[in-house]
Amino acid sequence: MQIEINATKRELQGTSASRRLRRASRVPGILYGGTAQPQSIEFDHNELFQHLRKEAFYSSVLTMNVDGAKEMCLLRDVQRHAYKPLILHVDFQRIDATHAIHQKVPLHFVNADIAPGVKLSGGMVQHVMTEVDVKCLPKDLPTFIEVDLKDLVGGASIHVTQLTMPAGVTPVLHRGEDPVVAAVVVRGGGAAAEELEAAPVETQVITEKKPVEKTEKK
Repeated sequence: MQIEINATKRELQGTSASRRLRRASRVPGILYGGTAQPQSIEFDHNELFQHLRKEAFYSSVLTMNVDGAKEMCLLRDVQRHAYKPLILHVDFQRIDATHAIHQKVPLHFVNADIAPGVKLSGGMVQHVMTEVDVKCLPKDLPTFIEVDLKDLVGGASIHVTQLTMPAGVTPVLHRGEDPVVAAVVVRGGGAAAEELEAAPVETQVITEKKPVEKTEKK
């Protein structure tokens, strides 16, 4: 999916400058990474807000148009107001088409209603993970990965290594790791219930350590 977002270079920095931008319906941000220096940028709030309502915006290679100069990048961090529908700051990372990237991709679960564990055993599907970390070239990055539950029986589970990955895409796993993605839990527990209890709770946060050059956050 091709997604382009417009930005302009931001000369004034600091807390006061960021506040003035927000009052003018602008959002401060930064574009970093690659061989170029980090660039302070700003966005139209409404345009950015509409982009952020789309799931694909978080897991796609984006085209950043900064005053007419286009670069490929990934969204790395979003800061929102605690209770107002306002975007406070965004971070984007430049990427190179020839180098592999790491990115979290959302999981789309299908056929839960016809899974034997649900239809025949009265079980319930529990989603342990909602996204998976993958490695691939930018051109191969999928907007989502489908998880087909049609063969899942009661008490069974699906692990990351059992997912069908698109060509050129591999899951990022630590040595010996193969976490549970989803399971059908039936009354009385069983192996799937034990796996779910042992599985770590996943938090959906887009985050990456900020570059040291970035010092002007709000």
